Amino acid sequence: MRYAVISDIHSNLDALQAVTNEIPKATPILCLGDIVGYGSQPNEVVETVRGLKPLVVLMGNHDYAVVTGDVQGFSAHAATAIAWTRKHITATNVQYLASLSSKAYIELENTSVALCHGSPRDPLFEYIYPGISDDEVESLFAVAKCKVVLLGHTHIPARLSPRGRIIANPGSVGQPRDGNPNASMGFLSLSGGECDFTHSRVKYDVESAALKIKHSGLPIFLGDRLREGY
Repeated sequence: MRYAVISDIHSNLDALQAVTNEIPKATPILCLGDIVGYGSQPNEVVETVRGLKPLVVLMGNHDYAVVTGDVQGFSAHAATAIAWTRKHITATNVQYLASLSSKAYIELENTSVALCHGSPRDPLFEYIYPGISDDEVESLFAVAKCKVVLLGHTHIPARLSPRGRIIANPGSVGQPRDGNPNASMGFLSLSGGECDFTHSRVKYDVESAALKIKHSGLPIFLGDRLREGY
């Protein structure tokens, strides 16, 4: 059984539509949060995500900021985007974001899976980057108490597989930061107690997304960075 894993869409409808077009029909979807923030189409993206009926949808730190107005620790551009989003998003979509949790624990194909936007230790805010130490890996598994741990937040694809277990980050749909502007996602495969995770990159109309940001009144920088994937 394969599960599509997406994260960090950030109000980028062009990227989300391209990614969903690449997901085979009837494939269950797991969404790790940050549906909004940075981009110019929060309502369209929230409504598209809802229409996909994911098996799990998490709240990310930008979703939380849109719900609460709390931008402590955000960069100036990120905080500006939150303020803009709060002015333009509908009450119905805010209510939806407010209903989400930042973590979930589920059984899939007799395999325990932890899903967090940030990490099992701090589901909203902790960044888990590629290249963490073996001790850190074991610490995350000890907290999660699951065979598979799926994370978002960094916008950087990652996969660690110590002793038949997996920690993976699908990267960002709407704002990749690994130098590749193509939208990033992943597929979790589970079969007979075995697990695997693969990444996929999807081309989309980056220029369209960047111009929408420019014309919306959001900081132009937020569109420019899409072109470079940083």
